Amino acid sequence: MRAILMVLLGLDMLAVIGVMLAGVLGMAHARRDPRRANLLMRWRVVLQGVAVALAVGLMVS
Repeated sequence: MRAILMVLLGLDMLAVIGVMLAGVLGMAHARRDPRRANLLMRWRVVLQGVAVALAVGLMVS
């Protein structure tokens, strides 16, 4: 169980990094789409919440 949670946490952290990089690259372009930026922000918040939940699950197990 712990190994599965650790793998899921690692994958989630990579997903957070990917979304953050997509947001930074989106801000670097001259054509900024505020709706896309908001969508990426929402995804980042959700993925970080999942990461916190997985970390708590690891501590409990």
